[in-house]
Amino acid sequence: MMVYDLIITIFGATGDLTSRKLLPAFAKLYGEKQIPEKTKIIALGRRPYTDESYLETMMQAGKITQGEEILKELVTYFPMEITEEDGYKPLVSMVESLKHQETRELYYLAIGPELFPIVTKYMNQSSLVIQGNANQSIVFEKPFGHDLESARAINEMLWRYFDEKQIYRIDHYLGKEMIQNIMMVRFANRIFEEIWHNRSIKNIKIIAKETEGILGRAGYYDQSGALKDMVQSHLLQMLSLIAMEPPLSYFSDDVKDEKVKVLKHVTFDKDSLIFGQYKGYHDESNIPKDSQTETFVFLKAFVNTPRFKGVPFYLMTGKKLDKKESLIIIEFEETSEQRKWNLPLSTNKLYIKIAPLDGVGLVLNSKVPGLRDDVEEVELEYCIACHAVGNLSEAYEKLIKDITGHHKTLFTRWDEIEFSWSLIDHIKKYQKEPISYQDYEDLKPLIQDLTGELMP
Repeated sequence: MMVYDLIITIFGATGDLTSRKLLPAFAKLYGEKQIPEKTKIIALGRRPYTDESYLETMMQAGKITQGEEILKELVTYFPMEITEEDGYKPLVSMVESLKHQETRELYYLAIGPELFPIVTKYMNQSSLVIQGNANQSIVFEKPFGHDLESARAINEMLWRYFDEKQIYRIDHYLGKEMIQNIMMVRFANRIFEEIWHNRSIKNIKIIAKETEGILGRAGYYDQSGALKDMVQSHLLQMLSLIAMEPPLSYFSDDVKDEKVKVLKHVTFDKDSLIFGQYKGYHDESNIPKDSQTETFVFLKAFVNTPRFKGVPFYLMTGKKLDKKESLIIIEFEETSEQRKWNLPLSTNKLYIKIAPLDGVGLVLNSKVPGLRDDVEEVELEYCIACHAVGNLSEAYEKLIKDITGHHKTLFTRWDEIEFSWSLIDHIKKYQKEPISYQDYEDLKPLIQDLTGELMP
């Protein structure tokens, strides 16, 4: 029997995450020779599929437009009940027969967090994964709990069975190309690093807007809301990368140490909080008619470090807004010379664009060509996605590749989660009844009234 250099075992292999994200990522990575030639994917599920019928079902359910032949070569379906201890012995025997001493083993928990205690317990008791074995890793997705107490409980449970070095917590935003590029833009360009402080920066806006509603995710979303779903993870991760000090090195722990220092020093203005709920939310399938879950959040935060003390960070995220857009806007202070021109000069702005098109833009003041001394804003823009047609990887491809190579920079460490949940729990104490909004135009005046800021 063939032995493999990489074995990926998927718990929850019949779910939406596997069909839409994981299988396409595995196929792409294998096709581009980014993972070992001797790779085996073991898909676990309760249903009585064959290898062929399993893949056919996943093809129909997911977004796999290519790579079907690759997946036929890689995937073996293994029927078992993951909540029953007896199912683990045959799985252990199968994995043991496929591996050699140096085989890299990934165990992807594409399951709800409520199943973590029983599954991780049986993984450990059956010796499927042995605590401290660096070649064996478990991988799972947010949500990492629903508050600080539950996050701590999940983490303490995992530490009973696995070492921290074996745990990979995925926040897929961190795999996006431009998120990875934030540190490069900051620290590899002197023109920015020299002015990256409160003497030069007026404010920072961190924005994640969506045009869609909850898309059938009522069971999860109504228990979470925009604050927990987006601010606790994606937006605070972006804030920490923007506000961190230069790390000692760009290895994982040194970067995370600096991000944690930021999260420890984040405060917020309770009077700036805006919670909204889009009209029609109560008409979504399986949403209670009296639900107070927010689908929009705005807040003004501060990072009370010497570098950024006094600089407002505006965080905004929501559904059913005017456009799908994720970006960071760093607005710089006016120069001391601007008032001498007696012209309507604008502030300079650096745009870090994350979605839908990754890129960087810098807004400058420039004279309008001609005889008059008119001024206009001009943008110097670099579109990463435009120059990487066919080559820009999906977030999951990058993250999975990093896991196989033991690289943890793009994964969240426990203390990052701890301090972000501590902040969210504090914000929740001041949560108000959400304002009903039809579209983004209903919200913009409220933001401007509270902060004096125009949000794009």
